[in-house]
Amino acid sequence: MLAMTAVLIAAGVTTTSQAQTPSTIGRVERLDDGIGKYLSDDAKIEVLASGFTWTEGPVWVPAKKDGDEGALLFSDIPRNSIFKWTESGGVELFLKPSGYTGNTYYGLEPGSNGLMLDAKGRLVMCEHGDRRVSVLTVDGGKQTLVDNYQGKRLNSPNDLVFDKNGNLFFTDPPYGLPERAEDKRRELDFCGVYRVTPSGDTTLLTDSIARPNGIGLSPDEQTLYVAQSDPQNPVWMAFPLKSNGTLGEGRVLGNASDAMKQFPGLPDGMAIHSDGTLFASGPGGIYVMTPEGKRLGRIITGGRTSNCTFDSDEGWLYMTADDKLCRIQLRN
Repeated sequence: MLAMTAVLIAAGVTTTSQAQTPSTIGRVERLDDGIGKYLSDDAKIEVLASGFTWTEGPVWVPAKKDGDEGALLFSDIPRNSIFKWTESGGVELFLKPSGYTGNTYYGLEPGSNGLMLDAKGRLVMCEHGDRRVSVLTVDGGKQTLVDNYQGKRLNSPNDLVFDKNGNLFFTDPPYGLPERAEDKRRELDFCGVYRVTPSGDTTLLTDSIARPNGIGLSPDEQTLYVAQSDPQNPVWMAFPLKSNGTLGEGRVLGNASDAMKQFPGLPDGMAIHSDGTLFASGPGGIYVMTPEGKRLGRIITGGRTSNCTFDSDEGWLYMTADDKLCRIQLRN
């Protein structure tokens, strides 16, 4: 524990313990009465920890048995680390290295990005530096789920989601390559959205999105949502998901061009509520939208906000916002 504390102090990480009152930032912008279903009038954005480099990929890990507490895992991509936060213990280092196991310099964002649990409760990671999606096995080792398409190495897997049958959907922009799109190590000349079956078959669903980033599934698994973090076309897309696993023609769910004039950031990660409402990160915070694209409101952190996730009962929304880990209480 002393060694872990020393690591966090050296990294400049500060965390709010259970006994302290968290600091707050930002505000909630109400654009439609429907936002009241999720957020009370006095809802506040709490800062649980800060001092990270660039936080991403939050995933909630439920308690394993009654009486235990759940935990939040999240990536700090530049530090090549995954951190763990609990209500009682605050922040501790969970895994390092998280996304790059080489022995040479590998750019500014070598670590893991999106995190997810599979049906067995195992941690699945999008790894920038090792250019793969991997799973942390029960015995402690990592197993590669996918690292190539038709024999060519992936760019840098970014975000992921599983359906109920265990199919994995993930995005593959170039952000984790040291020179990004111009990197000489790049083997694919496009950025793809992929589907991987439980048996390991990999299918390219679309290469029509210049910079695919966050990804999510509707509760009925008939719509695949993909965020595009392209400054020239910063949109959230919705694709019909056919029964054979392929995509229909996509439609633009929302556009963040105007918001970029007000706040830093781009469409990024997302969490889909059990009723189908999207909580999608974008310029300056989290955008709450209906499946039809109607904007209900924004949870405004004021800075670059990368991703979000719910706890088990959707009572809290956890957000990774630049160098911070934040949360806001929801009505449920």
